[in-house]
Amino acid sequence: MRATLLQIDVDQRESVASRRDRVAAMVRAHADADLVVLPELWPVGAFAAEDFAAEAETADGGPTAEVMSAAARDAGVWLHAGSIVERDVVGGELFNTSLLFSPDGDLAAVYRKIHRFGFDQGEAVLMSSGHDIVTARVPGTVLGLATCYDLRFPEQFRLLLDAGAQTLVVPAGWPARRLAHWRLLVRARAVESQAYVLACGTAGTHAGVEQAGHSMIVDPWGEIVAEAGPAEQALSAEIDVFRVDVTRADFPVLRDRVLGLPAPKPR
Repeated sequence: MRATLLQIDVDQRESVASRRDRVAAMVRAHADADLVVLPELWPVGAFAAEDFAAEAETADGGPTAEVMSAAARDAGVWLHAGSIVERDVVGGELFNTSLLFSPDGDLAAVYRKIHRFGFDQGEAVLMSSGHDIVTARVPGTVLGLATCYDLRFPEQFRLLLDAGAQTLVVPAGWPARRLAHWRLLVRARAVESQAYVLACGTAGTHAGVEQAGHSMIVDPWGEIVAEAGPAEQALSAEIDVFRVDVTRADFPVLRDRVLGLPAPKPR
């Protein structure tokens, strides 16, 4: 499988509509890939909380969904279109929602981010939390979907593993000041899950927050297959999806998991 991560520079001086069209052209330019991945909240910026409500859209039929669906279809690729600010059509709540499109342009999976970042600010108060563990089968592998801050919660990745995930896709808008954590956590999730991790971040600066970039493709042994720098970049690599099964068979650590232990009594 050829995976391409598009590390997008999110500059608020560029309109959302213009960035949609520019990113769609980038997707079409990578028709040689099997799977293309975009970052978290790239249309508006993960830290541009003041713009969330104005730029919110529906997951199915909204402007970003329509443009990305067409791009996936034109390129003939599976497209993880990163995430958008979704406005629920029933309750009007906002969610940080990832969209996965098939090569036919069909919406194949939707994941609402479970762990919201902000510590009582920004996303944490403006958006609602998702509740569903989401996987999607694509040719050759099963994708497990997570987003940015989810990386800090290994429990979620254990659930994705139990749901059959072999390749973990993590779009992000990770700040540069915590780059060391990004590089550590991406590799940790790969090692503990014995899975590929495709972690795609944003570049540039928006809402005054410098982005880390450094999108990464990490193999089931925790080795970095490819890593971007800090600027906008397309990062591509061939991944051997059979390495997941081989790694899990050769080093069968997952069978030694001990689950269901009672919680210790407080002292």
